[in-house]
Amino acid sequence: MDIVLFFGVALGLVFSIGLFFIIPTILGNLFGKAFPNLLVVRNLIEGLIRIAIFVCYILFTSLIKDVKRTYMYHGAEHKTITCFEKGMDLTVENVRKCRRVHDRCGTTFMFFVMFVSILVYSIFGAIFPIFNTNIWLRILSRVVLLPLIAGLSYELLKLLAKTDSPLVLPLKLPGLGLQKLTTKEPTDDMIEVAIAAFEKVYKMDEDPNEPTSEFVCPEKVSVITQKMKKLFAENGVDESDAEWLVSITTGIKRSELNGDVKLKSSEIDKINEFAKERLTGRPLCYVLGNCDFYGYEVNVDERVLIPRPETEELVEHALKSIDESKTVLDLCTGSGAIALVVAKKSGAKVTASDVSEDALKVAESNFKKFDADVKTALSDLYADLSEKFDVIISNPPYIKTGDIARLDKEVRDFEPKLALDGGEDGLDFYRKIISGAKDHLNEKGVIYLEIGAEQGKEVSELFGEEYSVEVIKDISGKDRIVKGVLL
Repeated sequence: MDIVLFFGVALGLVFSIGLFFIIPTILGNLFGKAFPNLLVVRNLIEGLIRIAIFVCYILFTSLIKDVKRTYMYHGAEHKTITCFEKGMDLTVENVRKCRRVHDRCGTTFMFFVMFVSILVYSIFGAIFPIFNTNIWLRILSRVVLLPLIAGLSYELLKLLAKTDSPLVLPLKLPGLGLQKLTTKEPTDDMIEVAIAAFEKVYKMDEDPNEPTSEFVCPEKVSVITQKMKKLFAENGVDESDAEWLVSITTGIKRSELNGDVKLKSSEIDKINEFAKERLTGRPLCYVLGNCDFYGYEVNVDERVLIPRPETEELVEHALKSIDESKTVLDLCTGSGAIALVVAKKSGAKVTASDVSEDALKVAESNFKKFDADVKTALSDLYADLSEKFDVIISNPPYIKTGDIARLDKEVRDFEPKLALDGGEDGLDFYRKIISGAKDHLNEKGVIYLEIGAEQGKEVSELFGEEYSVEVIKDISGKDRIVKGVLL
């Protein structure tokens, strides 16, 4: 794009110089031969040709649909600025009443450039007559003197804008007349855009710390993905999060992110917005508002713990003991992910319990989202539960209190401490769950508990002789689940 932009600007300059300098100079030279000794007349003819080309250029471009819309926005800009300068409230109704020509418009500036050039070229030609003897020297002088002409024209524009005296009206009228071509009456929504843009610029002018607004254009998904990966890497965030962010936001498979599919501006805006949140350390699942668990896109936010892949293994093993005839209790349900999958996969009668009312709201949103028949209960473990169940499943808090401060920033600062803190030794909830389980398990009832990798021996010993206990390893070979069957 940098190369394309470079050549685009270069061609634009060549086109502008050719159209507004070379052609008028050549034509002016031909017509000026009738007045060989009247340099001012020759420059006047050249200037009039340049103005004629400019007017024809405006008339031609106004036939193009997109340019016509640009001229309408140009009119909205003028009306908005005029409304502000009159001290009126910036409302669509007030702006609509204002005129669409303005003394400081760039169109008037362009006319002044062409007007002043006649005088400057005449004076320069009189001082340096050698530049009148050769057509290419004349063209060179036109280009070289342009910065001086532009500066003088700008000062003239500012000076005349300070007065409404009838004496200077003849100088203003040509520029104001040309503005009738480069501005069109805007629609109300265009006026709204102009007001919003003006107010933003005004804030930025008043406060240097006011953030700028960025506008994005459609780009290939491969380009956006690489930009996000680079941005994430520079900020110490896993590059895979960038891929998932783009994939989930756009609906394009992660394996296809190197393709040429063009993303809309709205999609890129959304990706940038999510990326900005992610770079604060906020977990990707919270940024997106959901995460995949056992094939279900469950809702999550800071009210609940983000379900981990290890918990999918807990569900996988528990489902081996559950069918539609069973009753199941999911303690410390959080997002309700475990209860949701068990209910959908087995058809069992499931109750989801949590001490947090906020967590239960998230869980209920997931049950409703997937039409899962799950009963919810607000209870501190068994405190408000009277039923008995065939299976109890739980992924309780099991981080030692002293270890929480050493957790990754994403977990420590964003995930609920209530769902992490397992007490001084990390076993508080296991003791309570196991000790109260006998009163809430049916005969031959089963408990499945997710544990930390170093807690297998300690948790299994809490069951005592009334249970048959098994420690189950996860796919990476670490202790992850303790299964207890009531004897």
